[in-house]
Amino acid sequence: QVDVVESGGGLVQPGASLGVSCAASGRTFSSGTMAWFRQAPGKDREFVAAIRWPSGGPTYTDSVRGRFTISRDSAKNTVSLQMNNLRPEDTAVYYCAVDNRRLILSRVRFEGDYSYWGQGTQVTVSS
Repeated sequence: QVDVVESGGGLVQPGASLGVSCAASGRTFSSGTMAWFRQAPGKDREFVAAIRWPSGGPTYTDSVRGRFTISRDSAKNTVSLQMNNLRPEDTAVYYCAVDNRRLILSRVRFEGDYSYWGQGTQVTVSS
C-alpha cells in the first residue's frame, strides 16, 4: 500500500507564487511516474504536469507551461509543483497521482493510469 499526501496550497492573489508538495510513502519505486492533476468547481479533473523516472523529463499541459515547474526528490520520494504568476483560472483542488510504472509519454495525461492518489489540496487565486 502506498500513501500519498499533499501539502501546501492556500489563498493567493493573481500574479503570486505558491508551491504544493506530495509525499508517497510505504514503498520505494525504482521507476515510476508522479503527476499533478487539478479539478476546478464544476469541471472535470484535468492533467497539469508529470515527471517520470528514470530518465524522464517533465511534461506540462499548455496552460501552465512556462509558469509551473514540477520536480522530484528521489531520496524523499516526493514531488513538488512550483506555481508562478498564478491566475484566477488556476483555482482548483490539486491532486497528486503516483504510479510504480514509468508511463509512456502519451499516457501521463490519463488519470486512469495512476494507481495511487492523494486527497487533494485547495489552491485559490483571487484578489
